[in-house]
Order: sequence, then C-alpha cells, then structure tokens
Amino acid sequence: MSAGDTAADDPVAVRPVIQNSWSRSASCGIDANGSQAPISDNRDEIEYIRHSNSELRTAARRSIDVIGNLLHGTGAMFILADRNAVLLEAVGDQKTLFAGMDIHLMIGGQWREDAVGTNGIGTALATGEPVFVHAAEHFCSGIRRWTCAGAPIHDPLDGTIVGVVDLSGFSPIFRPHNTAMVAAAAREIENALMEQQRAEQTRLLETFIASAPSYAQSDGLVIVDRYGRTIFTNNLPARALAGEKGGAARFERGSKVLGALAKVTELQSALPPDLRDSCHVTPLNISGDLRGAALVFPFTAGPPGRRAFAMPGLAFDAQAEAASLIVGRSDAIREAVDVACRAAQSKDKIALLVEGETGVGKELFAKLVHLRSQKSASSPFVAMNCGAITRELFGSELFGHVGGAFTGAAKEGKLGVFELANGGVLSLDEIGELPLDIQTFLLRVLEERVVRRIGDNKDRPVDIRLVASTNRDLKLEIEAGRFRRDLYYRIGAVSIKVPPLRERGDDLLLLLEHFSAKTAEQMGREKLRFSPEALDALMAYRWPGNVRELRNLVSRLHLLVSSDLVRRSDLPADLLALPKLDEKKDDVVTMDCSLATSSLEYAEREAIRSALMAENGNLSRVAHRLGISRPTLYRKVNQYGIRRSISLT
Repeated sequence: MSAGDTAADDPVAVRPVIQNSWSRSASCGIDANGSQAPISDNRDEIEYIRHSNSELRTAARRSIDVIGNLLHGTGAMFILADRNAVLLEAVGDQKTLFAGMDIHLMIGGQWREDAVGTNGIGTALATGEPVFVHAAEHFCSGIRRWTCAGAPIHDPLDGTIVGVVDLSGFSPIFRPHNTAMVAAAAREIENALMEQQRAEQTRLLETFIASAPSYAQSDGLVIVDRYGRTIFTNNLPARALAGEKGGAARFERGSKVLGALAKVTELQSALPPDLRDSCHVTPLNISGDLRGAALVFPFTAGPPGRRAFAMPGLAFDAQAEAASLIVGRSDAIREAVDVACRAAQSKDKIALLVEGETGVGKELFAKLVHLRSQKSASSPFVAMNCGAITRELFGSELFGHVGGAFTGAAKEGKLGVFELANGGVLSLDEIGELPLDIQTFLLRVLEERVVRRIGDNKDRPVDIRLVASTNRDLKLEIEAGRFRRDLYYRIGAVSIKVPPLRERGDDLLLLLEHFSAKTAEQMGREKLRFSPEALDALMAYRWPGNVRELRNLVSRLHLLVSSDLVRRSDLPADLLALPKLDEKKDDVVTMDCSLATSSLEYAEREAIRSALMAENGNLSRVAHRLGISRPTLYRKVNQYGIRRSISLT
C-alpha cells in the first residue's frame, strides 16, 4: 500500500504534518517505492561538508558523546545532519548503525524531503519544528521499517536553521517522548553554539580593540563575523542602518551583510554609495585566519543636529588629553607619570626607557611624552613595534631606503620612522627584539642625530625624542649577549618602571569605572555595576595580562552580560580558578626568611588566614571582621602569598 493509498483510505488517521509532507514529496517526484537516500561517493566532498560544519559539530560534541554512550544495546542511533540534511555524525547501537547503512542512514547520506520523501530529518527541516515519523508514515516504502524523530537546530544569532538532530531505529523503538528528547538535545546544542558565538564575538571585539588604536568612541562601527553576520554595531549613521532603499546593508545585530566572508573589500559594496568612500574596512585575523571584519565610519562634526562621517582632523588640546591619558592614583603610577612628564619637558630631548610587563600600558607613556612635549598640533608621533618586523626589513623601516636600493624596494624610495618622526616623538616598542647588527646603527643615529637611508650616501639630520619600551629585562639580555651595553646606557639614562596592575591597589577600581563608562558610551548602554563578590574576585585576581586584560574583560562583560549588574558568576572561569585553602598545609607559597622571625608579621598573617577560613573566603566579610579596608586586605593577602578558598559566596 502506498503512502497515497493510506491517505485516501483513512485521511483522518494521517496527521496533518505527515499529510502535508506527503504532498510535498509527491510534488517533487519522489519514488514511493524507493528504499534508500542518495549518498555521495566522493570522500573529499563529504570531508569538505563536515569541515564546513565544524562549528555545529563542535557544539554538538557533548550531546553526541553522552547520548551515544546511552544508546548502546537500545536499537537506536543518534544523528547530526547539516542544514541541507547531509548526515555529519552518527552514533549509538552498533547493530542499528550497520543496518542504517543499507538505507544510507550514514555519514554523507542526503535526507532532504525532496531527495527521499517524508522522514524525521527532512521533515523537521521543511517544517522548522520537532517531528516524529513512524513506520508507514514514511513516504518511501523501503524505509517504513524505521521510526525517527528529528528536531531542527537554530542559529542563536539570526534564527536560521543550521542543522538537525535525529533519533532513529527500527519501529519497536518508537515512543511519543522521543520527539521531546531530540528537541531537548537541539536546545542544548543551540546553547553550546551561543557560547561559541559569544566567545568568538569577544575575540573579534578584542582583536579590533588591539588592532585599531585610532578608533574613536564617536566613530561609527560595524563588526561582522566570518559568515558576514553583524555581531556588533555602534554610532551608525541612519543611511547605514537603513541601507540603500532598505536593501542589503541592514546592520541590525544578527543580520547578514553578505554571504560567507571571502573578500573583505566586498563589504563596502553592500553599503549605500554615499558611505562607501568614507568607510574603512579592517580584516580581523585570529591565529592567521580571517575570522571577521570591522567597518569604521570616522566621525567629524557637521552642521548642528547632523552627524557627518569622514576622516577626523587632529584636535590639539595636548595638556587636557595628557591629563586624562593614564588613569590611576597609586603612588607607583603617579611616580611613573611624574618621571615621564619631566623627561618630556627636558630641552635636550633625552631618550626614555619604559619597562614593564605586557599589558601594563607602556604605549600610553610614549603618548604622554608626546603630548607633554608638543610645540604644535603638527608635531608627529610615530610608533613602531620591533617585535612585528622581520629581520630583513628592520633597516628599511628604521632608516628608510632610496629607490631600487635592494630587491623589492619601492622605486620611489621610502622614508624610515626616524625621518617620519622628525620634530616629534618616536616610540620603539619591544626594543629588545632588535637584531644586534641593527642596534649598532640605532646607536649611531641617537648619538649623531643623523640618519642615512639604505643605498644612500647622504646623512640627513633628525630631531626626535626617543621613547623605547620593553617587557624584557635588558640587563639579562646584555649578559646573554643579545643587547648592546652601550645602547642600553644610551636609551636608559632615564627609565620608568610601569607597575603591574596587581601592585596598583585601588587603581583597579578606578580603571574598572573608567573602562566601563567608556565602553558603555560606545555601545549606547548603561555602564556596568559590580556586586561585592565580583569586586572581591577582581581584586584578588593577579591579572597576568594587566590593564589590557582588564579593558578586554570589561568589553566582554558589556557584550555578554544581559543586565547592568555583574555578578561573580558572570566572570570568566579562569579568573575565578583560585587554589583552595588547605588547612593541613602552610598557606604561604613564597615567603621571605625574615617573615618566620617576625612575630608581628607572623601574627598578622595567621589572623588573616583564620578569618579567611571562618568567612569561607569572602573578602568583604574578612575585612569587616579584621577592621581593615578591603584594599588593605587585598594587599596583605598578596604580600603574604596567602591562598584563599575558591568559594566567595
């Protein structure tokens, strides 16, 4: 009896979802006597499809592993298919998996309705809803021994269907609640996709922040992911929001600017014509792969009540900008700022060496020196990261070259950073990365104040103030033979030690407020508030990435936290992963020998330790119990190397 005969004999017995599916199957010309789905015999094609769905497969991995283990010996199999109903994964009972091969219910099988008629996978895709198809409800007679329940997986960002999960087996496995089970599995996969997308959005935002130092908070900004989906917008002009005649350039969150992101420059073609010229497109690469792009619409003041987007001019208010450049009131940071300001105002343009860990903000001190030493708005500031230059290009980048000086050299020649910075400040970051032979030429330029381009015999005078920075210990580099001693004394006559964030006390709270307010303004939302437990965790964390890590965390929290209150549970797991307090072991990780002989310090350490145990690691209550401020407690905990409980509730 065919599917059509069943419907004709007893139309009431056929559920509407099945009846509608039969109609679609018949209209597609599906053979009702068919016995298997089509399958590709090209292994490269199948692997390409599976690789293209790596994000979906990763999100489904936990569900596949857990459910697959539970199905051994049950006569059932669990299946993941992509948006085109091509099977990507199949796990479960071994006998059922082998039986499924007979009908091509296996990796590479194609189970769309228009390929094999009514079935759990294809019909779930066609309807967009969870559905079960039992026995004779299948359109093709050759698969009516089977029962299946499928549920679509929706992309959390834009709501499109990205795949299907399905539970299949021979008819005896049928239970009405099979549909509920696959629907729950689909929701779990959607949640995993959401977490993956949030992490990717954070990475893209952090990549943009790190690669776009000239971006101003008043600029318009769109960030899209690798699929061309808009994941972040800020300060967009109305024309960009609406698109040309309401067309392709709609930048609502989750919309697609174009298909998969193949060529970044194609993004501009999706914009209205009057915005294309002013839009700057920046590729966002993570670990060498193109993962997204940023479209920046620079802002400049226009007529009252109107926003104009063009390249901004240089606003010259150096002293005001310098005063707000470095946030902090701790003694260590104010001392560093004072040294930088005095060096900037010296008449002999003495070089300055800025030392500190990665992420402490060394580049801000170079900008501070520039702002404090400027004579006019045209005084240049040129920065070069020595760690980002190949050995072969160091000479050309630093000193420039004449046309045709070497293979690949520009015909018109090139100015080096010394000439570009003439009359202003040259910032050389990661100066410890300079090759030894280049260090010799750098020393000559600093001593003689002249530069000679590669391939030229003419000395050109330069008048620059050098600010060098490094996260290395250059004295150790000298001992290892990797850095010239005479160059070190030349650039390090005045040096600044920028303290790490963990040594700046309450500055963390100031920076938290500063970054929160700034990010909130950029995103057009309320600035974040932090619960006492969240502040405890932030103050106790050692911040290996320093201020940069804190800034990126605030950006992430603004992006991911739904309310304006950040709780401890909203913080990243690695930030909360502190070692537990062990009652049977000494709590001191590293301790100066004098501590053991100092009864006062020993008593203080033991008092803090006891209070931590009594209050289960809650630093707010510990501070209250001891009658000291929280910043003092944080400092003491770090000073004595005391571990505290992971539980801060």
